[in-house]
Amino acid sequence: MDLAYFWYEAGHMMLAPARAATDATRIAFKNPVNPLTHTPYGKTMAATCELFERVTRRYGKPAFLLDTTIVDGVETPVTERVVWERPFCRLLHFDRKIADNSRAQDPKVLMVAPMSGHYATLLRGTVEAFLPNHEVYITDWADAREVPLVEGAFDLDTYIDYVISMCRMLGPDVHVMAVCQPAVPVLAAISLMEDADEPCVPRSMTLMGGPIDTRRSPTAVNLVAQERGTDWFRRNCIVKVPPPNLGFWRDVYPGFYQLSGFMAMNLDRHITAHWDMFNHLVEEDGDSAEKHREFYDEYLAVMDLTAEFYLQTVETVFVEHALPKGTMLHRGRRVDPTAITRCAIMAVEGERDDISGVGQTLAALELAPNLPDEKKLYHLQKRVGHYGVFNGSRFRAEVAPAIAGFMRRQDALAAPRRRTAPRAVAS
Repeated sequence: MDLAYFWYEAGHMMLAPARAATDATRIAFKNPVNPLTHTPYGKTMAATCELFERVTRRYGKPAFLLDTTIVDGVETPVTERVVWERPFCRLLHFDRKIADNSRAQDPKVLMVAPMSGHYATLLRGTVEAFLPNHEVYITDWADAREVPLVEGAFDLDTYIDYVISMCRMLGPDVHVMAVCQPAVPVLAAISLMEDADEPCVPRSMTLMGGPIDTRRSPTAVNLVAQERGTDWFRRNCIVKVPPPNLGFWRDVYPGFYQLSGFMAMNLDRHITAHWDMFNHLVEEDGDSAEKHREFYDEYLAVMDLTAEFYLQTVETVFVEHALPKGTMLHRGRRVDPTAITRCAIMAVEGERDDISGVGQTLAALELAPNLPDEKKLYHLQKRVGHYGVFNGSRFRAEVAPAIAGFMRRQDALAAPRRRTAPRAVAS
């Protein structure tokens, strides 16, 4: 299996001449000077060439492209800045350039993006929804194939270390949002911080569609991991990064493996989507074709995971169910969610989630019995699947306002109560 990545790279190289020829043909049939451009034949040829180019393309890391936001009805510039950095992650701050100090009390939000094959830009819509009324930070995980071997290993324990370090930097008034995969390491990190009575424990954490306890409503993804076991994934899914990538010879779980698995789960849907795009191009329905481009430019852009992180996650989360069983360890220290007494927890699930089943994220609330009820909240979003939990119209209209309200309530609970003058007592 070590040669799989080499063949993948070779395939892209061998297809390069065909892609160049196809692109030239597409340009020729889109040229208004060409008499065939506006004929059914010309439109069909141009659509076929674009579809071939897109299917065989290597998609690079997308940009957030969030240069402005609307604050109090005013278009406000946004600057993307790196405020914390390690070899496998950068912490980005979307700095709103507000002239006065009117939004100084806006909640500070740390979004922990999933490290599961896609880039952090998968949460572009999530960031966009929170920017007007929050100070937003997001984890920008590195593609393992671009990290040299000299930078060392990165496993689940390191991931938890990174989360703790970011929480310490941002301070105790930060609200953490973990989307899907990070739910387990975020809950573990905050459990460890609470257990050590650290002063910078976050004010709240929102866990969204996360695999806290995959024994509940197990999905196809959960069952495959449990049935095959960690050794199967080690033998069949781990390959070495080929040259000329910076991470040459690093053991990884390639992003294109994970993408293949996800697409295979809904292959008919993806085939239909591409066929629809072909028809949109032929019919010159530019808006519909552009929506397809935007979605798949993001969906098909994938990154590699380090082998040690991937295998430790499979074993800890999906095979051993270590966190809900109380046996999860972080560098030899037991992760104990019952230690959580200060950090509020909100669990968000999608009714139609086929990746993290209903009840898996809810388990987090039950694992923290010593947390007061006013610091717990559960939100089941009707009629959405996994991606609808953190993106889309229902997320913007229902999920995001519920999370924002939860954060502000926790800020209000944490605010020092005003002292009142002693009441006069009649003699």
